[in-house]
Amino acid sequence: MTLDYDPPQLIKHRMSYQGRKFGFDVNCLRLPNGAEGEWECIRHPGGALVIPVTADGRMILLKQYRFAVQGRLIEFPAGTVEHGEEPLQTVKREIQEETGYRAHDWRSLGKFPLAPGYSDEYIYVFVAYDLEKLPDPPAQDEDEDIEVLFMSPEELEEDIRNGLSVDAKTIASFFLARPFL
Repeated sequence: MTLDYDPPQLIKHRMSYQGRKFGFDVNCLRLPNGAEGEWECIRHPGGALVIPVTADGRMILLKQYRFAVQGRLIEFPAGTVEHGEEPLQTVKREIQEETGYRAHDWRSLGKFPLAPGYSDEYIYVFVAYDLEKLPDPPAQDEDEDIEVLFMSPEELEEDIRNGLSVDAKTIASFFLARPFL
């Protein structure tokens, strides 16, 4: 299914802020249905996520501290697509930094909007197979507090159904990838 592209008309730009990873705009807009008003939008370069699958069919996930929710979430390895970088490059970098593994077989599952009510971010999803443990993995980013987990698809699905702290991009990507696991 392709998104019908139908941008709003900019009436007045009120505010912009550019942070380290994303920006924030406040604009007065006229929507395609004629409604006018002021809307805020997080401007994000996009993210890329990888579902690493081990030879025995387990997936590598992370238990990662997230300051915005003041706790740890279960997530697949993911990262922000850097300027000039393709999403596959992003996940190849992130899988090594966050898990200490390299993958030799990749499958793209496409992309989806993460939170279209307030952000233009898309998440690109990949499944990685034929994993190799790195003898000397790269250091994690300074702000990362990560525990590496190995879970079967059934274990992750049970955690999701039981309402454990699994983030939305992981839930959506897991069900997108389920036929390939």
